Amino acid sequence: MTAATRPRRSRVVAASTAGLVALVGSVLTAGPASAAPAGCDNRTNDSVEKLLECVTVEGVRAHLQAFQDIADAHDGTRASGTDGYDASVQYVADQAREAGLTVTTQDFEFPFFQLNSAAFAQTAPAEATYAVGTDFAPMTFSGSGDVTGTVVPVDLLLPSVGGSTSGCEAADFAGFPAGGIALLQRGTCDFGVKATNAAAAGAAGAVIMNEGNAPDRTELLEGTLGAPLAIPVVGTTFALGESLQNATVSLQVDAISENRTTTNVFAETAKGGGDTVLMVGAHLDSVPEGPGINDNGSGSASILEVATLMGKAKPTATVRFAWWGAEELGLLGSEHYVASLPEPERARIAGYLNFDMVGSPNFVRFVYDGDNSDAVGAGPGPAGSAAIEDVFEKFFADRGLASEGTDFDGRSDYGPFIAAGIPAGGLFTGAEGVKTPEQAATYGGTAGAAYDPCYHQACDTIANINDTALEEHADAIAYSTFTLASDPALITGAAPAAPSGPTGATAGGGGLAHDHGGLSS
Repeated sequence: MTAATRPRRSRVVAASTAGLVALVGSVLTAGPASAAPAGCDNRTNDSVEKLLECVTVEGVRAHLQAFQDIADAHDGTRASGTDGYDASVQYVADQAREAGLTVTTQDFEFPFFQLNSAAFAQTAPAEATYAVGTDFAPMTFSGSGDVTGTVVPVDLLLPSVGGSTSGCEAADFAGFPAGGIALLQRGTCDFGVKATNAAAAGAAGAVIMNEGNAPDRTELLEGTLGAPLAIPVVGTTFALGESLQNATVSLQVDAISENRTTTNVFAETAKGGGDTVLMVGAHLDSVPEGPGINDNGSGSASILEVATLMGKAKPTATVRFAWWGAEELGLLGSEHYVASLPEPERARIAGYLNFDMVGSPNFVRFVYDGDNSDAVGAGPGPAGSAAIEDVFEKFFADRGLASEGTDFDGRSDYGPFIAAGIPAGGLFTGAEGVKTPEQAATYGGTAGAAYDPCYHQACDTIANINDTALEEHADAIAYSTFTLASDPALITGAAPAAPSGPTGATAGGGGLAHDHGGLSS
């Protein structure tokens, strides 16, 4: 996304500004509290001021340490379908229940994938060994196998000008020799369709190369097949794929790829004065490679701390906190939940707040761009999303903290809610995207480095958390949750006024959001 100056609206929602100011009072000008007052766990935090007094980085870090301990005791991971994830579910449910919240769970079946090892080499007419993660990458849900065969091109578009249909139709494999390694090209249909057609035609394995337009001639293709497949399938660059035509290769993938059951966790405040629900969510699972303390222990721990401190509160709207399973495999938990909701239950949900990575070490304060005011990238969210964005922007602006927009690009759990027409918003501190010099000047940190250098890696431990980012965003979560639950009409009311004047942010779009791997071409 190109840099742009982000406009600020002069008021949150035209009909509701006075109510918002009354809720907040002067608490936002004082800065984050360094320690909670005595008795926070037992008192009724029935105002935004009281709640903000009690939310501390120490409280959030206690939950993060619990997640780290769980991962340490379970092979270093909290991925859905593992014992580490099940222990994380139990911890969240126990904490929420002890705080007086009503806890429920929702089990669902999902396709589980764990890569153990992979190797790829050309054996004839020349010999060459290829590096995993550089030259090739096993597709998520690849089958296991150790196969050797001739690379057979399937309906390739060479030279590539885009629009390849390679492997999308069974007819593409007419005359395909049994035991061959299918060479497929990105384009038009899902990777899983291409690989499934290859397996049905008798291929022992498949290599899917990138499409071939600049710059992806040398860009490694990584992706997901969407569901477990029987044969080994890897992605590679266009250049390497093109060079492998009719060569003999050996391909080995050792992976667990099967259907398993995992769990969403929900915790609700007591019903207030109406029938409206505000949902606040974060994904609880890590990737298999690590403990996932920033991604997304940070969001899970932050909403858990807010939830437990709201256990005795009765805001106007019921707050339903959600911890999603199997997000890292394609938003599966939130998709299952939204798809299972009867229409009357969907209609009760005023809005959804999403918190996926809020402690990135080289952070930026990204706010999801509910109204597409930067006019770049993805479009706006459903009506009401702009009002949610305004609440976050006001929180940061009243503290003199810069923030900037980031797209609803479908890479986190707001996606299914937006698709169902439910207003959404949230915060994000950055993943694998690279901090610009302008952002470094505004937020500090290191220009030219990733927002989170340990994204999706084993080093995403409790040492991978920026306490300043964590404290600021935990406070913003508490503030937005209580404010919108106390007055859900801020979401459902009149549209905000036209933007006027500059914001505290320096640059508009920036952060690549959280990547979960594309199913499609």
